[in-house]
Amino acid sequence: MSATLTGVGVGPGDPELLTVKAVRLLREADLVFVPVMAERVAPTAPAGATLPGADAGRAEATVREYVTAEQLRRLPFALDDRGGVTARRAAAWDDAARVVVEAIDAGARSLAFATIGDPNVYSTFGYLAQSVRALRPAVRVATVPGVTAMQELAARSGTPLCEGREPLTLLPATAGLALFADALAGPGTVVAYKGWRRHPELLAELRRQGRLADAVLGRSLGLPGERIGPVDDTEHDLPYLSTLLVPARREHRGGKL
Repeated sequence: MSATLTGVGVGPGDPELLTVKAVRLLREADLVFVPVMAERVAPTAPAGATLPGADAGRAEATVREYVTAEQLRRLPFALDDRGGVTARRAAAWDDAARVVVEAIDAGARSLAFATIGDPNVYSTFGYLAQSVRALRPAVRVATVPGVTAMQELAARSGTPLCEGREPLTLLPATAGLALFADALAGPGTVVAYKGWRRHPELLAELRRQGRLADAVLGRSLGLPGERIGPVDDTEHDLPYLSTLLVPARREHRGGKL
């Protein structure tokens, strides 16, 4: 019987946003892998062992009420690296894949990887799946969709993402200001992820295009201490996983039909 590695989207942080299918697969899995910052794992520790006092990552904290401690395994990734495929980042992908393959060789057949949001939207799961398949081509890869941060922010702020003929643009702020500026100049809604370090630049562009008053910012969605509301002109210290939502300009009901 071949093994299956499933990327399971667990939403932005609220355990109640997991789908019924996601909960079922997580509970049925032989092992549930969760990503964690590399610094939280001791360099010489066995797979899954963490440094004393290390905090759980967001994905782990979200799934804990659905899986047992025996099922959980932490996989360290260089989540804070910048500048493309660094040596540290590539090594982390390879090391994580070897841990998964070792579990398969030891008899595990149903393996899940819990990822915040959706496994097909800016997720580490794609890199892990490629690395595992390179070592074991017979491994079946599947995904279970999850609620994204932009959907949660739209719901919590009462902001429709798109209507009628409006396009919806999702982009990472790490891709540069030009893409953000071009999207803002268009006719649709713009959502920017990973805007923490570039927040002052995003603010300036929102102000330049007259969109600052319409924008909504979500910080730590689904977690204790979350904040949802207008863009604060004075607060620039944002978490990495912040979400900026700029709705399309709408003059009257049904105007984009």
